[in-house]
Amino acid sequence: MKKVEVLTRIEKAGVVAVVRESTSKQAFEAAKAVVKGGIKGIEVTFSVPQADQVITDLKKEYQNDTGVTIGAGTVLDPITARLAIMAGAEFIVSPSFDPTTAELCNLYQIPYMPGCMTITEMQQAMKSGADVVKLFPANHFTPQIIKAAKAPLPQVNIMPTGGINLENLKEWKKAGAIMVGVGGNLFKGVAKEDYDSVTKTAQEYIEVWQTN
Repeated sequence: MKKVEVLTRIEKAGVVAVVRESTSKQAFEAAKAVVKGGIKGIEVTFSVPQADQVITDLKKEYQNDTGVTIGAGTVLDPITARLAIMAGAEFIVSPSFDPTTAELCNLYQIPYMPGCMTITEMQQAMKSGADVVKLFPANHFTPQIIKAAKAPLPQVNIMPTGGINLENLKEWKKAGAIMVGVGGNLFKGVAKEDYDSVTKTAQEYIEVWQTN
């Protein structure tokens, strides 16, 4: 799939579920639960045991659903990025910007979304081909940071991640977030294996995001 098509699908999804569970089984089931709830962007972090296998399994699970986009998160280096891409990851997310990872993603034409906190970091990421920068951790800022960043960098696409919840989701979208990454607040039911509650929470996030 072409890079631009993947980016379009993630942007259409709006909410990217950051799957960071303690077992590969929990991660797989948690991802399925949020997809059932309508969240079609899935980021499997490499803090999950056998994360590459989880990505492969999810790709197989949704091979006939063109709306679901599976990516990899907590990618710290090009070796991990290549492992994720070989497993089927359609986009790569990092907690910080790494130029060698950016180069590898460009080589494979895979969208790279590095974590950035400053204008300098955002500029460096964009120069290295990042189409979307992850504002991380977003809970260190208010949504007004997006407007502030877009003053000198009007072309920057920002995905806030960290501390995004149902109360502030709409505010981040109104401020100009192209999409958001949501983790812990979405998966509170996983510890008790209450995946129905995860699905319900996912539905609430999508409902808020899609409401004008």
